[in-house]
Amino acid sequence: MTSSSDRSQAVDVQEPKTYEVRTYGCQMNVHDSERLSGLLEGAGYVRAPEGSDGDADVVVFNTCAVRENADNRLYGNLGRLAPMKTKRPGMQIAVGGCLAQKDRDTIVTKAPWVDVVFGTHNIGKLPVLLERARVQEEAQVEIAESLEAFPSTLPTRRESAYAAWVSISVGCNNTCTFCIVPALRGKEKDRRTGDILAEIEALVGEGVSEITLLGQNVNAYGSDIGDREAFSKLLRACGQIEGLERVRFTSPHPRDFTDDVIAAMAETPNVMPQLHMPLQSGSDPVLKAMRRSYRQDRYLGIIEKVRAAIPHAAITTDIIVGFPGETEEDFEQTMHVAREARFSAAFTFQYSKRPGTPAATMENQIPKEVVQARYERLVALQEQISWDENKKQVGRTLELMVAEGEGRKDGATHRLSGRAPDNRLVHFTKPDQEVRPGDVVTVEVTYAAPHHLLAEGAVLDVRRTRAGDAWEKRNAAEAPKPAGVMLGLPKIGAPEPLPVATGSGCGCD
Repeated sequence: MTSSSDRSQAVDVQEPKTYEVRTYGCQMNVHDSERLSGLLEGAGYVRAPEGSDGDADVVVFNTCAVRENADNRLYGNLGRLAPMKTKRPGMQIAVGGCLAQKDRDTIVTKAPWVDVVFGTHNIGKLPVLLERARVQEEAQVEIAESLEAFPSTLPTRRESAYAAWVSISVGCNNTCTFCIVPALRGKEKDRRTGDILAEIEALVGEGVSEITLLGQNVNAYGSDIGDREAFSKLLRACGQIEGLERVRFTSPHPRDFTDDVIAAMAETPNVMPQLHMPLQSGSDPVLKAMRRSYRQDRYLGIIEKVRAAIPHAAITTDIIVGFPGETEEDFEQTMHVAREARFSAAFTFQYSKRPGTPAATMENQIPKEVVQARYERLVALQEQISWDENKKQVGRTLELMVAEGEGRKDGATHRLSGRAPDNRLVHFTKPDQEVRPGDVVTVEVTYAAPHHLLAEGAVLDVRRTRAGDAWEKRNAAEAPKPAGVMLGLPKIGAPEPLPVATGSGCGCD
């Protein structure tokens, strides 16, 4: 017979609340979203099943103010959730990120069904704000004006068992006229080197074998402490961490890219031969109007030095087409740099106004049809260059770190996918033996396409790794649970190149 106390306890048992995080924008936002997920899970929430599409107890939007029509997209998504919230008592909606930092009270005015608005500097407050909104039954808007805690010091729910972001700085001291990020993320603040290395060592202890150092101007690291070589020293220190196989970083700025960084990249074996170096424009007058503190000769000089020190380096870039005042001659200078630099990929954007930036009020805004035509010419040129550069990889033997979810057709083609040291995406024939994400395979490249390589022969070698063990252990632990909600692009590793997009081209650069 069941006692009354037993019945009471049974009634009190509740299913844990579910959450979903939707992420927009740059790598910094993806990193922040992993922390938001960690905070929510630390507070007792569990991830909603994949494809829940807002059917969760808490839905968090981590927003971006850089992408075109970011606010319209947000309010459209919030509008679609309004009827779901009406039908589901207790459901909560939170909005954070750069757009929240910028618009603040506007969000709850336009969407009064939102429960929490928080900024880029106080993501650690989300669970407290949700609880306060529930108890007080009114929206909570809390926007900190300065950083309360480095994102990497907060709990995390990483998307990958074998690769991880590590934040080394936040904010930016540049004043690019097309970019609103410094106004929303604040001045650059560097994290202590010891704390960075301690986090990396802890990640490696968990099975992570690849880390990406993250900052909005990553190679300016050290400006807080007055050490211009702090970033190169950090790269070399990463080379001393046993078990750390691959080190990447994003995004550097040409202004701060010094020879000691090139030397550290070349001389540190686990720093990968890959560089993402935003160009934005090849025209000196346009670069001046953008307030980019380098010119074409300086930029191409860096590329030449990197290639001399690291011959197999893959170099990618960001380019904005149609910045206010850009002439046909200016655009031809951008085409010239693309031909000279031989980028393996370019993330190319059509300029569009961003309210609150100096460029938005500049004269000589370029007509849309002119911007579109120039964009198409640049994309066609870069497509051919990317293909030609990839063809040079045919016949090479490469070590790939096996990736998860990067080969959309792998199931149909009986292939797996992985990243080469230079971050090129390679699809390879599935071997007879088990291969897990995080493991390393050796293959020979047999075919090149503009955006990927194929290794159609037999896999030459399979090396099982601690990273693969970590992936296997994590999947076994999560097997009975829902698959979860992906946080969105970009993933670890480079996103697909040449998106047909309009934007400022500014993310973390």
